[in-house]
Amino acid sequence: MTRVGVDVGGTFTDLVAVRPDGGIEIRKVASTPADPSIGLFRAIDAFGTGEGDGGGYTLPLPRPPSH
Repeated sequence: MTRVGVDVGGTFTDLVAVRPDGGIEIRKVASTPADPSIGLFRAIDAFGTGEGDGGGYTLPLPRPPSH
């Protein structure tokens, strides 16, 4: 299961997804103030395709703490 959070702002809509392996992916797309749901679906589409207006990137998996 992938968990997704979306922040719909006035200029950009940001999506953060946590993959089952713990990796994090981020997408940024242009917001659509007239209908914020369009920006939300664009962000989800960008996550599915690996694209986005502001670029998307994958953060590396966190390293276990060293003792």
